[in-house]
Amino acid sequence: MNRLAAMETFVRVVETGSFSAAARQLRVGQPAVSKSVAQLEEFLGVKLLTRSTHGLTPTEAGLGYLERARRALEEAAEAEIAARGAGAGLKGRLRVCAAVTFARIHLIPMLPKFLAQHPELELEVVLDDRQIDLVQEGIDVALRMGKMTDSTLTARRVARCKRLVLGTPAYFDRAGTPATPSELSRHQAVVYLREGSVWSFQRESTELAVTVRSRLRVTAAEGVRAAVLADAGLAIASEWMFTPELKSGAVRAVLPEWSLPALDLWAVLPTGRAATAKARAFVNFFERSFNG
Repeated sequence: MNRLAAMETFVRVVETGSFSAAARQLRVGQPAVSKSVAQLEEFLGVKLLTRSTHGLTPTEAGLGYLERARRALEEAAEAEIAARGAGAGLKGRLRVCAAVTFARIHLIPMLPKFLAQHPELELEVVLDDRQIDLVQEGIDVALRMGKMTDSTLTARRVARCKRLVLGTPAYFDRAGTPATPSELSRHQAVVYLREGSVWSFQRESTELAVTVRSRLRVTAAEGVRAAVLADAGLAIASEWMFTPELKSGAVRAVLPEWSLPALDLWAVLPTGRAATAKARAFVNFFERSFNG
């Protein structure tokens, strides 16, 4: 029995909650996962998991072993990095999660450089606008935007940008350019459901909340982009969402005297798991590249 491999298998089973999910992450068959955990239990002489119709839960002994197994795996990975030397590349698999539009415009174009620096590293990029369960999906690091409402997550803010009211020149030629936030109620808005239809503005000490009129509400940022670029209306969006179009003039911002709450970008690590060398290297690379 390979003890480190068995430890990793056990940790994945606990984190995902099933043998089948762990098998998918490890890219092996489910029988191999079951056998590995059984061999580990036999080697240790204790039951690590309780199996029931509701799933798998660690026993008291399993919970104690889980934390030590995690530390052992992380220390083994760190030892490998140190042994290969500070200048050596990373190896293995790294799973990164990000929102679809942000990844397409900003993240994906950076990745060839990161992969060139680490020829033995494999990247899996999970694109999803939802805030998925990082442990269940086997994510090493996620890039998330907005407020961090879950205090149990390990998160580091890596960037911040403005949010703007924007639309195409063709839309503003047709509907007019709003001069104040109050005038937005007379416009057609493309509402991103995560943002809502109440928009809050500030200018010096003045604060103003505006409820916009919308016949088009979209659940994904790609849909907001497509609708705005089709001249369907104006929208509130981050500079990141329309970076190419703002530079080219295909989209322009209005109400420059008024500000909206800024948008933060966070690098988030799974709960209860220390950052691996691969995850730290990726976050550092991304932060330098994105803000450079």
